[in-house]
Amino acid sequence: MADFSQEPRSAWQRRHFLGAAAGAATVGAATVGAAAGLLPQVARSQPRKITLAWSQASFCQVPVPIALERGFFTQNGLDVEVLNWGGAADQLLEALATGKAEVGVGLIHRWVKPLEAGLDVKIVGSVHGGCLRLVGVKSAGVTTDVRTLQGKVIGVSDLNSPAKQFYGIHLTKKGLDIDKDIEWRVFPADLLDVAVKKGEIHAIADGDPNLYLIEKRNPGVFAELGNSATGEYAEKICCVLGAGAKFVREDRKSAAAVVRALAQASNYVAENPNESARIFARYTPKFEVADLQRLIAELTYKHHPHGGRLQDEVLAFATDFREAGILKKSTDPVRFARHITQDVLS
Repeated sequence: MADFSQEPRSAWQRRHFLGAAAGAATVGAATVGAAAGLLPQVARSQPRKITLAWSQASFCQVPVPIALERGFFTQNGLDVEVLNWGGAADQLLEALATGKAEVGVGLIHRWVKPLEAGLDVKIVGSVHGGCLRLVGVKSAGVTTDVRTLQGKVIGVSDLNSPAKQFYGIHLTKKGLDIDKDIEWRVFPADLLDVAVKKGEIHAIADGDPNLYLIEKRNPGVFAELGNSATGEYAEKICCVLGAGAKFVREDRKSAAAVVRALAQASNYVAENPNESARIFARYTPKFEVADLQRLIAELTYKHHPHGGRLQDEVLAFATDFREAGILKKSTDPVRFARHITQDVLS
């Protein structure tokens, strides 16, 4: 098991100083090369074959099929086979660590705890920000003011769901005791609105598209209290790209190619949400194109940091998760973020 407990302060300060000095020395070059860093690589004579695990049911991962169908993987010298992953996050990370897939996409909120356990996976890139929301039932007296949640019941699909963890942290920051002021109650995701109608819950914390579809079925019922694509979270990662550490060590060039390809695909989605929705609709008959267009347009696909910015955002999540008791108190967020992220583009 990895040890992320806090280092002696003097040792950490020295390494931090040396790292900062090195960063300062290269900042000019990094600035000049920032735009070029995401340009396609020259295609190899033989494309590198890799397996990428993703969730076809997650509309927010639309950059994956875009990279396939718009040729971004090919332009970067890759022959990508996609694996539609239906298992748990820790199983996906184990698949990356053991080489069953080289890279995979998933929610940072699901990954933080398993990575603390020491799975040999690096976060190398990101796809977008924001897809978690919190809505209250107007008739239950819940408004856009989070203080109206005091004494209320929030419905979630899982007590360890990303929405539960994210809004548990968010509401704590707003001054609520999430163990005493609020009750969290679990229902199947597609039955959360049934629980609302029965008066069993007064708010829902979940992600889109499920919450979007619930609101569509129940117009005028809900008031939005939180949205991870707005406010202080507007410039924060959500879905990230992970790679097996062995793959990164042995083929850094290909890991960088995947980061570039998905960053280019994410930019394409941001600039062409309607066309992206039409492409993704072929992968999932569950959603109407018009719904996908609206959902995709609301996410922050222009936000996909890598390198130092990515590490900073992972650090922010790790700090929040430790303060919320999800990570161990002995885990040093700085060491943890530095260990689980890798800048493959530098």
